[in-house]
Amino acid sequence: MSILAFLSDFGLKDPYVGIVKAVLLGINPSLHIVDITHQVAPQDVMGGAFVLGSAFREFPEGSIFLAIVDPGVGSKRTGLLATTKDYTFLAPDNGILTMAFRRSEDVRCYSIENSRYFRHPVSNTFHGRDIFAPVAAYLSLGIRPSSFGPVCPDPVWLTWPEPAVKDRCIEGEVIYIDGFGNLVLNIPADLISCHHLNRAYIKGIEIPLLRTYSDVEAGSPLALIGSSGFIEIAVNQGSAAELLVVDVGEPAVLSQT
Repeated sequence: MSILAFLSDFGLKDPYVGIVKAVLLGINPSLHIVDITHQVAPQDVMGGAFVLGSAFREFPEGSIFLAIVDPGVGSKRTGLLATTKDYTFLAPDNGILTMAFRRSEDVRCYSIENSRYFRHPVSNTFHGRDIFAPVAAYLSLGIRPSSFGPVCPDPVWLTWPEPAVKDRCIEGEVIYIDGFGNLVLNIPADLISCHHLNRAYIKGIEIPLLRTYSDVEAGSPLALIGSSGFIEIAVNQGSAAELLVVDVGEPAVLSQT
């Protein structure tokens, strides 16, 4: 049984998610489709890259990932098919696979150009239905990746914000805000143990670095290691984004007391 994991910014109000699934199942009725999320903020390629990069390693080896956050749909941007040691990815070539690439081995990319596998006519605004879905379905049936187009030697990578490691602190920033209002920083957890840090600072507010939400009273902020492996700033039973009035890109610092 082939597993296809589907991520998009389509939302759930409109029929787009269902239409893409209908095309997939029309070609491969035995395909098992898992929704990662369809609530990526519209056109938020960086947010989609983070969600995909956080989720894909939880899936069984051999899974196929269809990631559609595509503000450049209909333009000259390329469709991308990427294989790695364990998985296959299909997405617009706009950087949405950046974090997955950073966490993968043996990455090889192909441009999706063989219109034999497309749905016709191809819409200028819905490549998820007309290009990516049929290509993903045919791929799940065993068509070789190289059949869909030539090697793409230079796929797009997002400029990923790296934390700045200093003597007694690490400077980072908010890269993602989840549905609970937790602020995910670009600081991986392994840097914390190396530098013995125990405090976060954001917007001039000092916040303790603790183990879990209930280590502070309801309504109070804390920093912790999130399930994605990055440091998060959260509020117990509340929203850090709302309490601190913070958006993506806000600077944050971790330091010693």
